[in-house]
Amino acid sequence: MATAYHNLSTYDSSSIPSTENMRFGIVVSEWNPQVTERLLDGVYTTLQKAGVTPDQIVIQHVPGSFELVYGAKLLAERCSVDAVIVLGAVVRGGTPHFDYVCQGVTQGVTQLNVSQEIPIIFGLLTTDTMQQAEDRAGGIHGNKGDEAAITAIKMVHLKRSL
Repeated sequence: MATAYHNLSTYDSSSIPSTENMRFGIVVSEWNPQVTERLLDGVYTTLQKAGVTPDQIVIQHVPGSFELVYGAKLLAERCSVDAVIVLGAVVRGGTPHFDYVCQGVTQGVTQLNVSQEIPIIFGLLTTDTMQQAEDRAGGIHGNKGDEAAITAIKMVHLKRSL
């Protein structure tokens, strides 16, 4: 569904599984911090509302969005977490750099989901304008970080239930 028709922060709290004994890794791009830090706030707040305590959350920053894949790999392999959430914001510019970064991160996260034993949640905003990114990081379209947190909880639950 198009974001224009869906507030990303809206979810049915009764459909969120228990977070008992769940640990989460979050890797955040330092590029576009006015957006990525708001995404991080969304993830962190939503996880806490779901019962996750601060000691169950590992947060690491990486320089840019392209580095999210390696950061996620390290968290998955070295931090005893049940899921990793990647957060970044790539805003289209006047060069093909946008396409290469978005494609690389998308393929990297996909590969991690196949190769790792835990889910890697895609929280990368890929927008045409900074305003679109801000609208999805606590603006008129809610906070994509909220959605990433709920997705992580549900994916850990799925893994544990099978």
